Amino acid sequence: MDTFSFYEQVYQVVRLIPRGRVCSYGAIASFLGSKGSARMVGYAMNASHTAYPPVPAHRVVNRKGMLTGKFHFGSPSLMEQLLENEGIKVQNDRILDFKEIFWDPSLECETDI
Repeated sequence: MDTFSFYEQVYQVVRLIPRGRVCSYGAIASFLGSKGSARMVGYAMNASHTAYPPVPAHRVVNRKGMLTGKFHFGSPSLMEQLLENEGIKVQNDRILDFKEIFWDPSLECETDI
């Protein structure tokens, strides 16, 4: 699979994350059959600003709920602001109640990508 088609698959999954929920880079990679490619999902998120339809990249965090991608949003606080606008609580760059709002595509996604 080439990088472009992998990125497009990542974007399709991220577009399915419901408002007010978050997913991790690793869960997306695993769902796409590329377990161990969390970093590639991160690269896709870094490039997602050019994707159409838009990709809610702010809903993708690391496996501990940390906002590790926040510096790719133009301002260091924008990712947190976007999450908080959806009712997600963030403290010290970490999602509060992470396990409760975590969206696992392997369990909740009803479509093939």
